[in-house]
Amino acid sequence: MKISVVGTGYLGATHAACLAEMGFEVVGLDIDPLKIAALANGELPFHEPGLPELIREHVANGRLRFTTSYEEIGSWADLHFLAVGTPQRAGEQAADTSFVEDAVRSLAENIPRSALIVGKSTVPVGTARRLQDILQLHRRPGADVGLAWNPEFLREGFAVNDTLSPDRIVLGTDDPEHEALLRAVYAKPIRQGTPVIVTDFETAELVKAAANAFLATKISFINALSEITEVVGGDIRTLAQGIGLDARIGASFLRAGLGFGGGCLPKDIRALQARASELGQERSMRFLSDVEEINLRRRERAVHLATSMLGELVSSKIAVLGAAFKPNSDDVRDSPALDVAVRLFDAGADVAVYDPKANANASRRFPRLTYAENVEQAVAEADLVMVLTEWKEFVELSPENLQLLTSARKIIDGRNVLRAEEWTDAGWEFAALGRKYAPAYEYSTIGV
Repeated sequence: MKISVVGTGYLGATHAACLAEMGFEVVGLDIDPLKIAALANGELPFHEPGLPELIREHVANGRLRFTTSYEEIGSWADLHFLAVGTPQRAGEQAADTSFVEDAVRSLAENIPRSALIVGKSTVPVGTARRLQDILQLHRRPGADVGLAWNPEFLREGFAVNDTLSPDRIVLGTDDPEHEALLRAVYAKPIRQGTPVIVTDFETAELVKAAANAFLATKISFINALSEITEVVGGDIRTLAQGIGLDARIGASFLRAGLGFGGGCLPKDIRALQARASELGQERSMRFLSDVEEINLRRRERAVHLATSMLGELVSSKIAVLGAAFKPNSDDVRDSPALDVAVRLFDAGADVAVYDPKANANASRRFPRLTYAENVEQAVAEADLVMVLTEWKEFVELSPENLQLLTSARKIIDGRNVLRAEEWTDAGWEFAALGRKYAPAYEYSTIGV
């Protein structure tokens, strides 16, 4: 089976490389010739562990190549995966599906034989039915081109493993031949026990949107409770453990902190609300507005904590550790960490940001901030240290080592990953989202 992947961004590049790893001949298509040239050399415009090595390996052995020609893939491939972006429309909440529509139109005009187009992009429910109409209108005479939907469930930082060993495979099709073809593509993970769900277009489209909306809701739920524990003096970590041990709830995504960001969850929950409104069901997804509001309030709280610790942000030097929206990624789209850094800067603070992978992307988005090359440079002469992305090197910081680099001895844990007792015992003033903040004078009386 010969396979093309249309779109070579985060999803497309990962899917193409992993299909080659599964043993297929794969061609990745993109309209940007510079991106295609870079991919052919194993160079990625984003950070994803293990992916560059996989691309280089399969480019070298001939299973994977890249092109800008729809005509080439149309006449060559049996199966075409759609992995183009669906960004938020400018000035709206709804998703922009024009890139998906353009890709289907271009494929239809260039496929001269039997083939199957398979959507992987995250789209509003109802998109696949509309794409079928576009396909019918533009396909070449005599060409038998079908459509199926197969949503992706990748986590940034774990995308290769999530593709090669997915936790579920969803196939939106009512055609037994199309189902058989897709089962052949995913034969290896299916043999390993990955469950397969076969359903209609609408359910397949909604599965991804529903999954992201649920995750966002779960994150904001524990963060809403953290607003209460900060007032009454409880510990949000213990509270999360107490409810997470309930099998009906589960512990995943119950870590309170700065909340979610990135290019998927914020965009997708807005798009789901917009689509529900178009369908006359705006009340069904209205709660997602509260989910997003809670999420944004955590960023305000982090700035408030910094103000409480320092008394005055103007001319204070603050070390912000983390710029990516999550560890093992260089993605700064809607990053809570970077947003907090900018808010601190706008309030008059001198902000030094360090992230192991995301400095370059952050500096392109917000060049006014200062970017450090390492932790040591970031915290030098800092009045306050803030851990805002839970990279391993930040989680493993020790108060004894850090106090050799800065005399501030003030730290805010924005991700609830540090052991408060370890820091306070070493003489640090410590604050964390979800735990009541004790001012400096309270720390000075401990043990008296």
